[in-house]
Amino acid sequence: MIVLGIESTAHTFGVGIVKEDKSEVKILSNVKDTFVPKEGGMKPSDLGKHHSEKAPEIVKLALDKAGISINNVDYIAVALGPGIGPALRVGATVARALALAFNKKLVPVNHGIAHIEIGRFTTNSVDPLILYLSGGNTIITVFVDGKYRVFGETLDIALGNMMDTFVREVGLAPPYVVNGVHQIDICAEKSENYIKLPYVVKGQDISYSGLLTAALKAVKQEKLEDVCYSLRENAFDMLLEATERALALTAKKELLIVGGVAASVSLKEKLRRLEEEWEIKVKIVPPEYSGDNGAMIAYTGLLAAKMGVTIPIEDSRVRPRWRIDKVDIPWRS
Repeated sequence: MIVLGIESTAHTFGVGIVKEDKSEVKILSNVKDTFVPKEGGMKPSDLGKHHSEKAPEIVKLALDKAGISINNVDYIAVALGPGIGPALRVGATVARALALAFNKKLVPVNHGIAHIEIGRFTTNSVDPLILYLSGGNTIITVFVDGKYRVFGETLDIALGNMMDTFVREVGLAPPYVVNGVHQIDICAEKSENYIKLPYVVKGQDISYSGLLTAALKAVKQEKLEDVCYSLRENAFDMLLEATERALALTAKKELLIVGGVAASVSLKEKLRRLEEEWEIKVKIVPPEYSGDNGAMIAYTGLLAAKMGVTIPIEDSRVRPRWRIDKVDIPWRS
């Protein structure tokens, strides 16, 4: 079985191809192009334009790198949500066109579930507590009774979005990431002087909006590197406090970190200390699969297709607010 997966939920248009042969799964290709604004944040219309222009090239390159033609593909998997509407619609349109033109079945994939499943696959995780951290999501989840249940999440903005907004507003970005390191980490490494900023954990949930507002105000009175350091420390420590509560509740022995923020070096250091204190195994998705990519869509599409999960083209509408706890996971049941 060969599955081609299309990712276009936010700033990245990606195409990945996976193959299962005799129960062995291989990622044949994983090609992507990421939109980086010249200034300011991402405009949905700019994302749609970028993805539309890059789509043919990325699809062709993914097929070429995999050494196959579209005729060898059995299923077309596509991320239908959650995400930004204009970006999602480009991926969905490309997927529908390929499915119609080459008579392939279409497989709907939830972007968040794909982050989780590529993490489980690449780290050989069995039954972990999952920390899903990205630009648009901050979620603590675990698999229970056929679905990924949310044990805790942000009550307002996501961790990645909060950090991106801060570095943009203070003039450090774009670009937001330089040589694999986020601008907030680059700035924070210049200081160890902590200043008081909001720290908000409500049960299993966390809130970042107040922290962001206070940090932006603090920049007017404090050194930028001190604010970066304090913002980062509070943001990660809030997250880990909620994670520890989930570990105590679920008694899991594996903690899996997925999503783009999983690449943070400073977060990894804190997680290693957590690993020792709780006597668990922390597993972090490899950098090439931490950010948005087509391979994770293809792999999750493979899991779904094997269970008979497909969708008629006329029903394949995009779902910008499609939560992970609304998705049935038959391949784990």
